[in-house]
Amino acid sequence: MRPTRRSASSEPRGQKRPGASRAPAAAASAPGNTRAPRPAGQAGGRSRAAKQRPRPSSPRAQEAGPGEPPPEPALPPPPIPATPTSSVATLDLGDQRERWETFQKRQRLTFEGAAKLLLDTFEYQGLVKHTGGCHCGAVRFEVWASADLHIFDCNCSVCKKKQNRHFIVPASRFKLLKGAESITTYTFNTHKAQHTFCKRCGVQSFYTPRSNPGGFGIAPHCLDEGTVRSMVIEEFNGSDWEKAMKEHKTIKNMSKE
Repeated sequence: MRPTRRSASSEPRGQKRPGASRAPAAAASAPGNTRAPRPAGQAGGRSRAAKQRPRPSSPRAQEAGPGEPPPEPALPPPPIPATPTSSVATLDLGDQRERWETFQKRQRLTFEGAAKLLLDTFEYQGLVKHTGGCHCGAVRFEVWASADLHIFDCNCSVCKKKQNRHFIVPASRFKLLKGAESITTYTFNTHKAQHTFCKRCGVQSFYTPRSNPGGFGIAPHCLDEGTVRSMVIEEFNGSDWEKAMKEHKTIKNMSKE
């Protein structure tokens, strides 16, 4: 009797091991048994050759040569840090969260409003918030300054005609609340001073002085009542402006923080 020759499909390649028993040929050709039995030592797992076969999971893996392991997968990009926002929900307030939320509710303030109140209280210690504006109400502003105001009474050609008495503050302490579209500006001579006034009623409630172009000159008579405790008036010889500026010791720095 001739021994039955095994076909190439009945047994996986490269699986012959010394001493391994072969399955009967009848089992490979029996009806209904289409899969060849696994060689000894391979039950429950794939062959070593199959494990070493690279998977073409990416173009770089497909370019790998025979028997070469696939390249390591690229690391994911680092996470982008979250951008801070003005919402209290995104801030780590720790043990102060409950106090902060209670403070907001008690004061009936938004997050921004509560922060502004605390900043104003800390940043402007010793100052009060004055409010004011023009006659018709089109222009309104607020300014942080002392309750005891130091007023300059200038006698230059324009200030003398319009009785421009004013106190000076840094620009950071002044805020225009409304009326930017209602303001017009007059300049002359060096054009450094910006004489701003309401287009409707003609009142100058504030302006940018030549002596302090980085600040504002505020008209005390245009402030609302209730926040001014006292006023000291100093005459300034604006008719001889250059000489007066050289001799004055403090006016140059009144718009600085």
